[in-house]
Amino acid sequence: SKIASAAHTPEIGTVIDDAMRAIEKENTTLKNVLPKNYASPDLDKRVLGEVVDLFTNMDMGDTEESKDLLGRTYEYCIQQFAVYEGVKGGEFYTPASIVKTIVAILKPFKNCRVYDPCCGSGGMFVQSAKFIQAHSGKRGEIAVYGQESNADTWKMAKMNMAIRGIDADFGPYQADTFFNDLHKTLKADFIMANPPFNLSNWGQDKLKDDVRWKYGTPPAGNANYAWIQHMICSMSSGKGRMAVVMPQGILFRGNQEAEIRKQLVESDLIEAVVTLGDKLFYGTGLSPCFLIIRRMKQAHHSGRILMIDGSKILTQKRAQNILEENDIDRLYSLYQNYSDEEDYSRIVTLQEIRDKEYNLSPNRYVVYHKEEIRPYAEVLAEFKQAYEDVKRLENEFSLLINA
Repeated sequence: SKIASAAHTPEIGTVIDDAMRAIEKENTTLKNVLPKNYASPDLDKRVLGEVVDLFTNMDMGDTEESKDLLGRTYEYCIQQFAVYEGVKGGEFYTPASIVKTIVAILKPFKNCRVYDPCCGSGGMFVQSAKFIQAHSGKRGEIAVYGQESNADTWKMAKMNMAIRGIDADFGPYQADTFFNDLHKTLKADFIMANPPFNLSNWGQDKLKDDVRWKYGTPPAGNANYAWIQHMICSMSSGKGRMAVVMPQGILFRGNQEAEIRKQLVESDLIEAVVTLGDKLFYGTGLSPCFLIIRRMKQAHHSGRILMIDGSKILTQKRAQNILEENDIDRLYSLYQNYSDEEDYSRIVTLQEIRDKEYNLSPNRYVVYHKEEIRPYAEVLAEFKQAYEDVKRLENEFSLLINA
């Protein structure tokens, strides 16, 4: 009420800054997290007052509906920042439709530990909490662990969790996961992540003998398999499972990556490989994929990998494609059915993968429908007939005009 009454005064910026300090004092987990630059002379106080009015006119009571409204507002703002930033926006925001797909497939349960070692603004946790809440649980019945190296993004994630009412452990500060793992002893039930694609200069030369590289030392110029192995190391030994979004290059590139990929296949950790369509990420046409990895596969999945080609399962938009609810349901059903489906999925044995030199691209295994190849003479005859029909119609039209 104090902020609302000062909305259209020159002091509104100072009033909000003081409010931020008061919130931090009462909520120690938010210490030094909230922005306190609203009194800046560069900020238009008229616009700031109008923003305050928007929130004043909302019903912002302490209810689940109000938390969700504020949370969706915050997520919308983050999404718009990501659109504005283009490719860089992917560093702190994974499109919600991709996150929903991963959560729908992994199906986190109540009282589980969910971990994201490169959590951005925390979207994986929001969708996990929503999933549990939608399946007769409460959003608080989830233990959240995350880490983020960028200071501003770390603050965004902390605010996102606070607004959603999710108790999260993001460590006392931002930190590099490879060099300062803040959750070193954690064994998570679910790991969901969208690491920065093809991260170079990640410090391989200083981490060559790291215990996390059980399946091979990742290349110096690319951290993709460093992220994957870090997550496997952080996964619980029982029913732990993970989904990690990656560029499709990890499925077929050679040298060090090929050797690590071989070891992962031979260890029978990979349950499924899913490729997605293009233009799903902001500012790039790159087509991603994700790996689903389990410590303990179901008995009939042992020694096999489900290959899913989801490249055509999307809803096309002018600037950016999206996975609508029906697209997510389709991808989930392909995973859940665990069967061969022409054009979309196929169960592949480890021997078949060995025969293809450990290439994990689904399009190397899925059986595609082939259009019937018609005889050349038959097609040519149809073309000639069509040409004659056109000439006949032209003559008839010419006679009609002259008449």
